[in-house]
Amino acid sequence: MDITNFRNISLLTSFSKGLEKVIYTRLYQHMNQNNIFTTEQYSFRNNSTEKASFKLINEILLTLHDKLTVGAIFCDLEKAFDSINHDILLSKCEFYGFSGKTNALL
Repeated sequence: MDITNFRNISLLTSFSKGLEKVIYTRLYQHMNQNNIFTTEQYSFRNNSTEKASFKLINEILLTLHDKLTVGAIFCDLEKAFDSINHDILLSKCEFYGFSGKTNALL
């Protein structure tokens, strides 16, 4: 019943879907080859959910093993990408080597 649960349906053509996949692949390769991803970067990577969950559970268990108190704060980042300042995002892309036509395309 909550209107915020409804998202627009994207009706991309086959060409657009293919182009999106090519862009994603090229950006991912660039970021991997230039070691831009940090070890804490889990999204958009293979087994990302499992690795993030394992790291969290492992840290909690190690802390409990040392008889320390464990606390956590979880933030709901639903629709976070919709609130990103795109000028800042594009300047970060340029910083990491996406320039010229690539940056214009993004």
